[in-house]
Amino acid sequence: MKTLIIASSLAIISSLTQANEIAAIDGASNQMNIEQLTRLSQQTDGYEKGYALYRLAINANILGQKSKALSALQEAESLLASEQDNGEVATLLAAIYGMQIGLDLTKGRSYGPKVSAAINTAENLVPDSPRLALVKAISAYSTPVEYGGSMQHAIELGSRAIELFEKPCDNICWGYAEAYTWRGLAKQNLGDQQGAVADWKAALRVQSDYAWASFLLKQNQ
Repeated sequence: MKTLIIASSLAIISSLTQANEIAAIDGASNQMNIEQLTRLSQQTDGYEKGYALYRLAINANILGQKSKALSALQEAESLLASEQDNGEVATLLAAIYGMQIGLDLTKGRSYGPKVSAAINTAENLVPDSPRLALVKAISAYSTPVEYGGSMQHAIELGSRAIELFEKPCDNICWGYAEAYTWRGLAKQNLGDQQGAVADWKAALRVQSDYAWASFLLKQNQ
């Protein structure tokens, strides 16, 4: 009995630590703080380190630091590739693979199957993960139509992600505001500017300091 209590306590502590580290990464990412994201990627390990590197890559790319973005993605891939029997890890890997294609389209032939395989793994392990729906929405948005991409599908998957994000979450919880933002971009691409603005405002209601949604609103109002 005592052993079970200790094991349960350790699991709770581990979950809280993970949630706090992910929240810190999100906070740095929301402010596009490259230096803090770099520190967090060095201070964490496992999933949290991979996630910090992914967010570092996104922000580095936005700020025009493509080589730093590619380096972070490659490090994250190397770190997580052997652990993708975990559904959330597989989901994050799919996002990491997909972003590498986005930064270098010549990688589409080699990384496209990796994206599909990671998503299939995640669908088997965490079919109701909101992050899985989000990553699939990003993929639908980013993939050319001739290769299966679809703005309408991106909207549908974004809506599915938003619905799932409304459920309680206690450890890996990133992506809620991002789901609204991507759905807004897809709506904008289909000519629904009013719907896009509404989604970006919703993103800020979820995360008031979400810099990407703020930027899009300033550019489109």
